[in-house]
Amino acid sequence: MNITTALTSFGFPSKSQTVFRMLLCAALLARSIAAFETDQYNLPPKPLADIGDEVTRYAEENLKKAIAEINAEIGERLFCAESITVRTKKVKCSSPEKERVKLRFLRSEEAVALEVYKQLGAGTIPFTKSGSWMESHVFNAQPARYKTKYEDSIFFITPANYLTISKTVNLYGVQFGTDKIAHFFQQGYTYYKKYNRALAVGATPSEAAKKAVRWGQMTERTFYGTLVSGVYSNADLFANYAGMKFYQNLTRPLVIGEQTKSAVFVLEDGIWKFNENAAARENLLKPFISDHLNEALNPSIFLPGLRSYVRRAVKKRSCVQWTSLYPNLSQKDAVDKAEMLKRWNGEDYGFTGSAHFVTIANSCFGENN
Repeated sequence: MNITTALTSFGFPSKSQTVFRMLLCAALLARSIAAFETDQYNLPPKPLADIGDEVTRYAEENLKKAIAEINAEIGERLFCAESITVRTKKVKCSSPEKERVKLRFLRSEEAVALEVYKQLGAGTIPFTKSGSWMESHVFNAQPARYKTKYEDSIFFITPANYLTISKTVNLYGVQFGTDKIAHFFQQGYTYYKKYNRALAVGATPSEAAKKAVRWGQMTERTFYGTLVSGVYSNADLFANYAGMKFYQNLTRPLVIGEQTKSAVFVLEDGIWKFNENAAARENLLKPFISDHLNEALNPSIFLPGLRSYVRRAVKKRSCVQWTSLYPNLSQKDAVDKAEMLKRWNGEDYGFTGSAHFVTIANSCFGENN
């Protein structure tokens, strides 16, 4: 029975039905506006093209825009700091002392992170600049995105989730939802700020990281996850954490596993410069892209009613796809992969465990599956 038939059976006149449908759509949108979900259990019918290099070029272009903005401002503030207070059409100066304070900020790592955030992470949650670009850009490599049909989706019983479901993409061999890019550049910046504030009041780096992670876990329990969509995403938490590391790496070397990634920007003679060697395209984003972002491999926690449906949907449709595409995949392989994704190079990104995960291992193998 569809909505129109149901409303008619309850005696709603046609005009009232129209109003009701509009209110229903508004309610569904309001419920899901703060939380985009995704579905990697259902695999694309055709292999997705790897758009990693295209996304990295986009990020690089915006990083260079950010640094150009800062350097232009540094030039203006230098002019003002060395001059008597002036007013021109192009430059408005404060006192030399205030200008020197502005210069110190522009040459700080916080200024670089803020300007990069403006270029990539800004926007109304969850419609960030980078997230919107990921959903709308026409990529050279095709097919670039995949969205499961509604009737096949794990969110069939929660149409509000499907309404805003993020498409799956493939970056450097890792499949994940485009919403993770928004988390990376937007919530990653929030993590970065919370980390720095904690350090400023005496926290150790470990304590500062934990504080940022706890904030992320709170958002997954509330307005970015369970409260509005019934989904607590460990993959979102990883994207947030990796984003924090990305912002830290803008001006500082970063240790990732056993490798040290040089800073993206260096300050030379008071001017920010792009570190061409360290920020080669293949090294700018790739170290942060991992299977941790894939919600089928790094499972979410679903509310009970949704969880039981997701499990049935995975067993009914997804398992056939996985065993067909990965014929040599064993239950042990799947279990080992999930176990490995609980941490990132030994670091705690906030993974939250559950006895009720819906995984490929416990849904597609065994005598009850």
